[in-house]
This record gives sequence, structure tokens and C-alpha cells, in this order.
Amino acid sequence: MTEQHLAIAHNWFKAFNEHDLEQLLSLYTDDARHFSPKLKIRQPATGGLIVGKQALRLWWEDAFKRLPTLRYVPIHFTANHQRVFMEYTRHVEGEEDLLVGEVLEIKEGMITASRVYHG
Repeated sequence: MTEQHLAIAHNWFKAFNEHDLEQLLSLYTDDARHFSPKLKIRQPATGGLIVGKQALRLWWEDAFKRLPTLRYVPIHFTANHQRVFMEYTRHVEGEEDLLVGEVLEIKEGMITASRVYHG
């Protein structure tokens, strides 16, 4: 199970770094939840939490348009039978790199929730 979860994490990075929105969304359940401190800042009404693929689509479309050089550089993965913890660097040209931790909760081969942590 952990190998399958690690494969999902690697596919997530590939899709994200290629800004392949359809491939990225295909990894999530329709009712997936996503929490991010960046969401809390850019969309305060959300409290940092969005639910569902349409909300994820809008969030990432905006990020990819605003930040065309946005990419994540993986550092470390840890997986168990329920989740993957990913540590990576957020890189955007002209900005200071940001160390990020993110947890993907996975059930039946799909991401049901993700939570981002950074300073």
C-alpha cells in the first residue's frame, strides 16, 4: 500500500510541475478537501479550506496563471497505509524559496484530503 501511495505522490509532483491541471485533478476524489495557509491569505472567506474538484480547479488555475514559474522540488516522502507526508521546496522565480510540508490523505487509490504546512 505504501508503494502505491508513494506513486500517487510522485504523480502529483509531475502533474503539478507540468501545470497539468486535468492530471492533477484526476488524483483527487470529487469531494476532496484542501487546506492551505495561502488560501487563507488569498481567499480569507474560505478560512483556508476548499472542498471539491471545482474549487481545486479554480485555486490551481489561478496559481498557475499568476505564477507561471511555480514549481515544487521534492525533498522527502514518508508514507503509511493512510497518508503520504511530502516535504518540498516551493520555487517561484523572483521570490524566496519556501520550505513546505504537505499531507495527502489517500483512500482506495485517490486523494481525499490534502493539508499544506509552511511558515
